[in-house]
Amino acid sequence: MPLRAEQQKSEMIDEVVKFVDDRLAREESHQVARFVRQFYRHVPPEDVVALAADDLYGASLSLWAFGSRRMAGQAKVRAYNPQYDEHGWHTSHTVVEVINDDMPFLVDSVTSALNELGLTVHLVIHPVLHVRRDAEGAIAAVGDGTDGNGDAAPESYMHLQVDEQGTHEALHAIEAKIDEVLADVRAAVVDFSAMRAKMLEVIAEAETAVRPVDADERAEILEFLRWLDDNHFTFVGYREYRFEGDGGGRRIEVPRDSGLGVLRGPDTYLFGGLHRDYESLPPALQQAIREPDLLVIAKANRLSTVHRRVPLDSIIVKHMDENAVVLREHVFVGLFTSSAYNATPRQIPYLRNKVERVLERANFENVGHNSKALNHILETYPRDELYQIDDDDLFEIAMGILHLQERQRTALFVRRDPFERVMSCLVFLPRDRYNTILRERIQQILERAFDGKLATFYALVSDGVHARIHFMIGTTPGRIPDYNAHEVEAQIVAAARDWSDHLETALIEAKGEVSGLVLFRRYRLAFPTAYRETTIAPAAVYDIDKIEQVIATGEIGLNLYRPIEEHEHQVRFKLYHKGRPVMLSDVLPMLEHMGLKVVAENPTEVRPNDTEESIWIHDFSAISRDGSAIPLGDVRAPFQTGFHQVWRGEVEDDGFNGLILGAGLDCWEVVILRAYAKFLRQAQVQVSQETLEATLAAYPNIARLVVRLFQAQFDPALSANRDSRVAGIQVELDHVMDAVDNLGDDRNLRRFIGLVGATLRTNYYQKDAEGRRKSYLSMKLDSSQIDDLPLPRPWREIFVYSPRLEAVHLRGGRVARGGIRWSDRREDFRTEVLGLMKAQMVKNAVIVPVGSKGGFVLKRPPKPGDREALQAEGIACYQTMMRGLLDLTDNLVGGAVEPPPDVVRRDEDDPYLVVAADKGTATFSDIANGVSAEYGFWLGDAFASGGSAGYDHKKM
Repeated sequence: MPLRAEQQKSEMIDEVVKFVDDRLAREESHQVARFVRQFYRHVPPEDVVALAADDLYGASLSLWAFGSRRMAGQAKVRAYNPQYDEHGWHTSHTVVEVINDDMPFLVDSVTSALNELGLTVHLVIHPVLHVRRDAEGAIAAVGDGTDGNGDAAPESYMHLQVDEQGTHEALHAIEAKIDEVLADVRAAVVDFSAMRAKMLEVIAEAETAVRPVDADERAEILEFLRWLDDNHFTFVGYREYRFEGDGGGRRIEVPRDSGLGVLRGPDTYLFGGLHRDYESLPPALQQAIREPDLLVIAKANRLSTVHRRVPLDSIIVKHMDENAVVLREHVFVGLFTSSAYNATPRQIPYLRNKVERVLERANFENVGHNSKALNHILETYPRDELYQIDDDDLFEIAMGILHLQERQRTALFVRRDPFERVMSCLVFLPRDRYNTILRERIQQILERAFDGKLATFYALVSDGVHARIHFMIGTTPGRIPDYNAHEVEAQIVAAARDWSDHLETALIEAKGEVSGLVLFRRYRLAFPTAYRETTIAPAAVYDIDKIEQVIATGEIGLNLYRPIEEHEHQVRFKLYHKGRPVMLSDVLPMLEHMGLKVVAENPTEVRPNDTEESIWIHDFSAISRDGSAIPLGDVRAPFQTGFHQVWRGEVEDDGFNGLILGAGLDCWEVVILRAYAKFLRQAQVQVSQETLEATLAAYPNIARLVVRLFQAQFDPALSANRDSRVAGIQVELDHVMDAVDNLGDDRNLRRFIGLVGATLRTNYYQKDAEGRRKSYLSMKLDSSQIDDLPLPRPWREIFVYSPRLEAVHLRGGRVARGGIRWSDRREDFRTEVLGLMKAQMVKNAVIVPVGSKGGFVLKRPPKPGDREALQAEGIACYQTMMRGLLDLTDNLVGGAVEPPPDVVRRDEDDPYLVVAADKGTATFSDIANGVSAEYGFWLGDAFASGGSAGYDHKKM
């Protein structure tokens, strides 16, 4: 593949050269062709083949034309946006062309300058050509340095492509910045030898001068200066500062023409304060100048324009008199070379003694863990810092880092530059926390704390437990605020705490350390990023509680809540589900029936680390159906219970559930109203269920009173003053009904009130064998009190309701007999049973005085074709009907009537109840007698005739 790419590149360049030959005059085309081949010689093949030959031709010819005339020592810079109509070629980027005498650092310096302007460099082509020019600067010949053209000078040609700039001002800014950088590069390169000579001169002066400096320390410093000169420091500039006078009249002088490199100009300031009167300098800077230190290494507050765009390193050598008064300073600025950074501190003069002093002060055993760890800290300490830091600060920070080892915590170590130009900040973070966003957040904290701006930063992410970031915050002398390093560290700790940290803390606070840590390990990585970004840790703890319940029970979890920023008509509803996500088409109708309009849904997959199946959290945003306020504290529990019962199929999913929010009822209270509505539908009242739902929703106070009336009549716990309580509610109902001005609504509401009044008994307050609410509701009605019933009206009837079945048993008198039919007429099975009862009354006249008849329908039959499942469901629903009848029937025990438990009777004793077979139930008599035995009913297996015991009601 690489060979193929090179071949494609070669073919493309050949095509460009052919354009040159075809389009240019013979006397020029030869030189241009050589230029083109040199221009693209080192460009990666993919960059060449990605462009059209015409554009390659235009780019190279443009640079050739731009450099066709140039005087030695002149830098030429141009930034433009190539257009076909003006330049004959095109690219989507802005092109920067630079031609200069070849010298070190050109490409690095130019690209760094472009980056400082915020530009991305997309392409760099920088051939070095040997060019011979005539006296006027015109090109006479071009070569590559191998053609023996001895009088040709090496020139640097640069073609760069950066982000497109849309204004002339932006293009001019690019040109001005590069002109400035090239001038600095030229100054540094031209004066490089002079700066090295000045360093040797300073060394010689230091060797012979009388100074109050320890001889060993002086020797080490001088060796360090020689080491710098030995290709370990790139000299960029030099200047001498003299301190004249004494006391209050002291002043700073800069000898004329003492500057070299980038400090040639007298108006170029290295340390902003050193051009002012001495007494106007900040106290800390005055103190730094007065200190009798032979050598000071510091960061300048000026970024290097040469080579690397980083703060310049300053090497300051002081000249003092015998009284340790600083008379002058020699300041060299530049950059430590890569070899200086790669060398171990123990190989570097001056540093090696500093490191050794710290180790001696720590006084660890040489072979111990602490000794090895401290050595490693010093070896890997930021090299720029190691040059500048004093022994005390180094010891304190190094020991702090040592104590931090293997502890995954966040820490800050601060060093204040003696010139107050820089605050050096070492930040240690748990390695897995480090990212660009957090780094920028910490940068902002440090900039605020020290009233400065970031000069540069260096990040080190090794295989240890920490990532280290070295921030250099540029500051203004005398303007660094008072700061508390511990408080700044606390801000960084808070910023570095990720969501998992907050979750761990919240779990421990809520569950205790043992249980909290168990849950944290299970859920630390369980939640996706989107959830972490929008959910606070305490809310996640609540979600975890719900998820744990879902895992333990296999049931769904629910949470109706309202974020603090939402309005009173808005709520959120979370549904927790194990395995796969729920179908929205299943959930949305439920919520809408319960009085909510869903406006959004956000699903989250949670993956606890020790479970095979995911848990899904569906977070619904909703508003009330009518825009009214939702009293969350009052309705939260009944709403969640209601939804859960609907989900399980224990409560039907229809519009009556809107009364949970609308009327403040619970789902079981709603069942009372739903059962009456179902009875009205079977009574063939000409009103739809939807109309009944809407009527109750429009008058929630009346719906509540109807339920209260039912409770007052039948709650066994309210036996005291029952009659007066019922009468009081009826008075309330009469009063509020006067305000109903819609005739249809009035009629429907009075139907509900009338049905409650006609109800004689109910099993609503009974519990099953496990103490739970029964899954069905049965009500004994005095049919004669219900005006809507068609004729003939039975003496009594029992209506059995559940989400699974509906059933009715009609009796013509106190002693009546008749069969139970399995009906398939769901909409009007009572009409069918009523017709059968009329016939039965005639048929049974010779057996019992009057007849009876019953029937039931399945509301959730199995899929067609499964006869066994259908039969099983029919038997189960038949048994439920039998239980519903016996729940309300008196028993005879020892010849005495025993009322059913937890049933308030509003009628006389009624112990006689028998059933028989009919269509669909021919073989069910033993099943009915089994239920009779279950209840201890006094008739035993004579409850249903035709069973295996052989009882025959006619013979009896």
